[in-house]
Amino acid sequence: MDKPDPAAEIDTSRPAAARMYDYYLGGSHNFAADREAAAKVLEVMPDVPLMAQANRAFLHRSVRYLVDAGIRQFIDLGSGIPTAGNVHEATPESTVVYVDLDPVAVAYSESILSGVDRAGIVHADIRRPEEVLESPVTRGLLDFSRPIGVLMVAVLHFVSEDDDPAGVIGAFRSALPVGSALSMAHVTFDGRPAEMERLTAIYSKSANPTTFRTKARLEELMAPWELVDPGLTWVTEWRPDWPDAVEGDSAWCGNYGAVGRKR
Repeated sequence: MDKPDPAAEIDTSRPAAARMYDYYLGGSHNFAADREAAAKVLEVMPDVPLMAQANRAFLHRSVRYLVDAGIRQFIDLGSGIPTAGNVHEATPESTVVYVDLDPVAVAYSESILSGVDRAGIVHADIRRPEEVLESPVTRGLLDFSRPIGVLMVAVLHFVSEDDDPAGVIGAFRSALPVGSALSMAHVTFDGRPAEMERLTAIYSKSANPTTFRTKARLEELMAPWELVDPGLTWVTEWRPDWPDAVEGDSAWCGNYGAVGRKR
């Protein structure tokens, strides 16, 4: 049987989170519907591109931390449209499985990774962890007897409470050996509730409705993991590169971040 072509599934009439995120980051892999929805978001919160960059910087810092801790395998959930500083570029010595549901993200990832031996892309829905964990790409690239870092950066807020986010996280945790880790960044109502409520309404009309969570709820979801310092905090305050990066009110970034280890 021929391999399904993700590009054949593209619906250009409905905005998608991955393509809107690409637009925020200055990318070109987006369509008119994505740009129109993103423009509405930017009317509400003009600094959303800075928030996206803050998440991207948190991703890089957390990956560097995990590499320093000895982890050389990663599953990047909701990896999105390929852009500069992908995980396999940030840590060339590591093996990376990218995962996304958006067919545009998958198609471009397949093109970029065609000559890369240590990285691959899985077209899957993270709400069904078995699609990721049992994929031939995942099993062919990763050694599940050695620690693995799972990256849930700017993706878990697309998993509703009805879709059991704790169960999703738990399924990945159960599949990983001791010493593995989870890096998570998640958008929140905390700090900017009125603006975030308007963003929820905009994303509700996209292919990826959002569920913004409080710090207390995220602490519950991260409870099975042993959090490393500084725990769950604003992404800009998680092990910043420069001391002055944490000056002022960090609530502008709109996202909490944390890294936890499986002990």
